[in-house]
Amino acid sequence: MKGALSLPFLRLYGLTLLYFSANAILNVFIPLKGESLGAANTTIGIIMGAYLFTTMLFRPWAGLLIQKYGPIPVLRAILVMNGLALSTYTFTGLEGYFVARMMQGVCTAFFSMALQLGLIDALPDKERSQGISMYSLCAAIPGIIGPLLALGMWQTGETYVFTAAMITIALLTCGVGFSAKMDRNASKPTGGSIKQGAAMLQSFGQLVKNPYLFKCSMLMLIASLVFGSVTTFIPLYAAQIQNGNAAIYLMLQAGIVVAARFVLRKKIPSDGKWHSAFVTTIMLLLAIAAQSVSFSITGGVVFFYAGAVLMGVAQALLYPTLTTYLTFVLPQESRNVLVGLFIAMADLGVSLGGVIMGPVADLYSYSFMYTLCAILSALMLFFAYERRQ
Repeated sequence: MKGALSLPFLRLYGLTLLYFSANAILNVFIPLKGESLGAANTTIGIIMGAYLFTTMLFRPWAGLLIQKYGPIPVLRAILVMNGLALSTYTFTGLEGYFVARMMQGVCTAFFSMALQLGLIDALPDKERSQGISMYSLCAAIPGIIGPLLALGMWQTGETYVFTAAMITIALLTCGVGFSAKMDRNASKPTGGSIKQGAAMLQSFGQLVKNPYLFKCSMLMLIASLVFGSVTTFIPLYAAQIQNGNAAIYLMLQAGIVVAARFVLRKKIPSDGKWHSAFVTTIMLLLAIAAQSVSFSITGGVVFFYAGAVLMGVAQALLYPTLTTYLTFVLPQESRNVLVGLFIAMADLGVSLGGVIMGPVADLYSYSFMYTLCAILSALMLFFAYERRQ
């Protein structure tokens, strides 16, 4: 393994694309299914939020177990469990969906940590941000076509189409995953003990004590809350916008994420310094995007899709920027666990986007909910700004 675009890494990126394909379909299919069964926004939000809330809880443990056993053994075991979770969607209702979302959450915690920590360890410092960006890019690519496939499956009304899609994705993911390899230095087990587990539990305090981790976690939490509210409720909100289409919105946002992460991957800072203007601009774009989506109920579909473009740019740049920065400034001996905590905050934010914003939408409206998202994003400008010393 040499560069971030060498053949072994390209295989890992392909595995990432396959793994997240199912979720790109489910993100649209589940809200539509829930609404058809008469479920409230609160219920839909809880089912959708269960996925990344579970992921958040297991992220730190995933970091510890990967550090102990290496990424490849963990990856293979988790792909089998993911296949069982996808199979569960094919024969259950909303209650079963809730269980399957939690199973997926556990799988994603280990899958993404194994891939990202493996990339971080295997790549040289100067290419680390490119590797993380490529991983994030491939995780986003399914969002381009997934929503359209989900709407097509839903409109056909044939359950066997959805069943066939879930089973096919599960089998392909296992096939590619079991043939994947990582650099020996990256996958070499480092051992573990009860003391490591105790140290991991103590590391939760670093979310507040470590100023670098605290700042990045707060920014990622709020940004992810906005992203989560879009993923969960755009399939329902689009129906209220004249000429609005949820599939087009989600495909446009995902397309911008993919394009921006590829075109701008070398622009993402990879020097261990805090680039205040860069991060502040990203958060400002996020605030404008959320407000554009909110205003589209009055202003029309142009604001709706403009919000998708701006949201895509912000989503493309924020996560790899903050993750790369943390890999430089966090202590080496606890880096894996602390990065896991940071990613867990991102998961928590997406989960809260459904769980908290669902009741807000029930009590007020989708438009009000997205205005609230814009206000929260604007408040994060104070976290992003840092006066140059």
